[in-house]
Amino acid sequence: MAHLRIGSRGSQLALWQANYISRLLQEQGHTTSIEVIKTTGDKITDVALARVGTKGMFTKELEEAMAKSKIDLAVHSLKDLPTELSPEFAIAAIPQREDPRDAFFSSNYSGVQELPAGARVGTSSLRRQAQLHGLRSDLNIIPLRGNVDTRLRKLEAGEFDAIILASAGVTRLGLGGKVRHYLEPDEMCPAAGQGALAIEARADDHKTITVLKFLDHPPTRAAVECERATLNALGDGCQVPIGAYAEVASDGLLLRAVVASPDGKKIIRERRSGSDPQRLGSEVGQALLARGAQRILDAVYGQETPVPQQP
Repeated sequence: MAHLRIGSRGSQLALWQANYISRLLQEQGHTTSIEVIKTTGDKITDVALARVGTKGMFTKELEEAMAKSKIDLAVHSLKDLPTELSPEFAIAAIPQREDPRDAFFSSNYSGVQELPAGARVGTSSLRRQAQLHGLRSDLNIIPLRGNVDTRLRKLEAGEFDAIILASAGVTRLGLGGKVRHYLEPDEMCPAAGQGALAIEARADDHKTITVLKFLDHPPTRAAVECERATLNALGDGCQVPIGAYAEVASDGLLLRAVVASPDGKKIIRERRSGSDPQRLGSEVGQALLARGAQRILDAVYGQETPVPQQP
């Protein structure tokens, strides 16, 4: 049996995820410890994520700790992990995915369509902002950073009429009862990898990778590899308005993907099925580019995206 040092960010959700993996490892007879590591994304809390634009902003310091053998593995929200890893690291396991959908929270309204014109909706995601504008061009989208509790507290204090969060995070923290409405993938396409965890290790640490193998869930891995192939084909930018969601279907995988302008005026959707995750994801990414996604992404990459005023 091994003693495994687990690296994690310090947020309540990140620690829940690290402790969850720790418990599963302990059930196999291993001993564990958790090392809290502050990442770039944790240090920059007063700027909208769309403006930070740093690839790996929630993972870089964890990888540095692994490279120095200060930790043996890192537990990430998979959507935070760049699609191309350094050759010295590997995704050793992708456990079974939690609910990938986005969730709508409000003290007074039951869904996006019930919000009044000009309603203040909080989200940290350019992907959500773009798709919300596509659903309701009259909404006032406002950047919202902080952990889940902080965001819900701001909602309850009346700073927002509604907020959008990833369903997986609130479910893991036992707050699913506060969700007013779940946004289906055809309504708001999730981020690639949303709801899934990635267990990262050093590529040459074969002992740890072997220990972690039992955590891997092949259907989840196939789905998120497909989504990440789409993202990679589109350039794997940080905090860009791209959604990709794959699910197991009778003929392999069904993949939905979307690229949207931040103002929601241009939304390009693609939906295809296939049996090869990498090929399907790449083909959908190329199809989106052929239909005009490159112009949207060039505009996002080429200039600072307008960010609404803070409340």
